[in-house]
Amino acid sequence: MVAFGCPPAPLRRTGKGLTFAPSGEEPPTRHRDTRTPERYAMTPSLALPDTLQSTALPHRALLAVGGEERATFLHGLLSCAVKDLAPGQSRWGALLTAQGKFLHEVFITAGPDEILLEGEAERLDDLFTRLKRFRLRSKVTLEQRPDWTVHALWGKTDSLPSGDGLLVLADPRHPDAGWRLYAAPGASLPATQAATLADWDRWRCALGLPDGSRDMPVEGATLLDYGFAELGGVDFKKGCFVGQEVTARMRYRGLVKKRLLPIAIDGPLPASGSTLRTADGADAGSLASVVEGGSGLALVRLAALEKGPFSVEGSSATVSLAPLPSWVVLPEEKA
Repeated sequence: MVAFGCPPAPLRRTGKGLTFAPSGEEPPTRHRDTRTPERYAMTPSLALPDTLQSTALPHRALLAVGGEERATFLHGLLSCAVKDLAPGQSRWGALLTAQGKFLHEVFITAGPDEILLEGEAERLDDLFTRLKRFRLRSKVTLEQRPDWTVHALWGKTDSLPSGDGLLVLADPRHPDAGWRLYAAPGASLPATQAATLADWDRWRCALGLPDGSRDMPVEGATLLDYGFAELGGVDFKKGCFVGQEVTARMRYRGLVKKRLLPIAIDGPLPASGSTLRTADGADAGSLASVVEGGSGLALVRLAALEKGPFSVEGSSATVSLAPLPSWVVLPEEKA
């Protein structure tokens, strides 16, 4: 069995597809929680699958943090609260530079004797090194778990997989984001509808969910541009964390000028990072994830929201905004 195996989190699926705000609905106030099921509306073009889908996420990997001071140690570093996590609970957060710039996006899962961090596989050495640098005399241990695998699950289901060596946890960001499955070496994976990474990317992009440095430039991105406040990735009441001062200033002074939003792409898939242009040639933002079939995410300047569709620098493709996820709270216009 997994060292800290726990019962799967309660099901939170409505079976009504993606959860977008109905057209014509008044936008939420700045601090209102928009992630309540009664606010959701189905998007027929991308409905919740009728069966449980699963795909491996080979670009994600696990790191274990042990020791009696593990929760306090991570609580003072990451953007989300960690000290109050009970065994089996998960949160989503990030490690920032002192200047409030993005370094690593992580899922944090508490167990009785250790905390698992899920991060980017290719950058896990960097995360390990940075945590080790902060450790100093803290009673904390760090261990990478390269033999464990990470999977995404989503779709309609009445029960979740279970078994020796499996840990299934609700994605803490959004009710429709499904679950994360962590499999220990040798564990038997559950029988589900096999999907591809592109299938998962289409789903998470429609929900507006970023995926580490695939969407967020390292040492360049700021969390509030990418929905961390609404998705529970920043706790403004927990006290200090690395980069907290800059992040809080952006929120309370209304300095957010861009947002990561779902898009539809017409034409050949352009390169991630390409600049978007308005009809008059002004910079409208940049592409993040691009997915086969013409969907993706883009970091769009708020001043350009009403100026689409956009052209793509160096490509014949055009980009339009897709339906806005209901959880997104855009800054209010100042009078």
